[in-house]
Amino acid sequence: MKAVSVIGAGTMGNGIAHVFALNGFPVRMADISPDALEKALLAIQGNLDRMIKKELIGEPEKARALANITTFTDLEQAVSGADLVIEAATEQEGLKKKIFSDLDRLAPEGCILATNTSSISITAIAAVTKRPDKVIGMHFMNPVPMMKLVEVIRGYSTSDAVAQVIMDLSRRIGKAPVEVNDYPGFVANRILMPMINEAVYALYEGVAGVLEIDTVMKLGMAHPMGPLQLADFIGLDVCLSILQVLHAGFGNPKYAPCPLLVNMVAAGKLGAKSGEGFYRYTAGSKELAVSTRFAK
Repeated sequence: MKAVSVIGAGTMGNGIAHVFALNGFPVRMADISPDALEKALLAIQGNLDRMIKKELIGEPEKARALANITTFTDLEQAVSGADLVIEAATEQEGLKKKIFSDLDRLAPEGCILATNTSSISITAIAAVTKRPDKVIGMHFMNPVPMMKLVEVIRGYSTSDAVAQVIMDLSRRIGKAPVEVNDYPGFVANRILMPMINEAVYALYEGVAGVLEIDTVMKLGMAHPMGPLQLADFIGLDVCLSILQVLHAGFGNPKYAPCPLLVNMVAAGKLGAKSGEGFYRYTAGSKELAVSTRFAK
């Protein structure tokens, strides 16, 4: 495995590019937006600077990592000669299928096609290609440079050889891979999202307030972050999308998203990225304040 292409320069895409580049891989990072690519490079540089401050790396490692990254707005150029392509676009099934159809046409014949999806069926994505045996899920956790886990998801037709390559590669870049099978939500979100949804229901039904719910889970269950704050960090729209995938995939009412979550997304209150969710977020401030909607 030598050449890696990353499709999508958002938070996950630039984090994945960062990790591979820091571990010596030449990375081609692609996005349709030149501005997104510029912001991604700045984000990677900032994350590397934080690693320097923590004495995890030195200036030479930072310089080598940045030199390993090339950016593209043309998909064909980005995947030319790639051994592995990792798609990290928005969590929309139609968009991912379109990208994989294009990747199947443009990427080298032996290239492995991976998706960073957090819940969408690997089998369904692989079905739009002529190489379903070479399609696999690599679900990185956010923030990618810091979090060790990678869920390696095998689609119905993913070959043993491809799964082994991705497990080994994940270890080479300092991650801890866990192999799982292709069912809605995989493992991480099948367990996490119902917990977040139940926390939203507890708020919706007046059991307790935002701070109280999060404090119970942090102090009582040793969670580093309460479920409502975590939902804000993930993005309430992403949480809703994953719950809808679980609900549709299993047909079980226990996965039905809480009406409060549905309304918040409809109102544009998406969490940290929109400035407000269950909490309010002010640029440059580390103070955490409950949203006025839920303040007592």
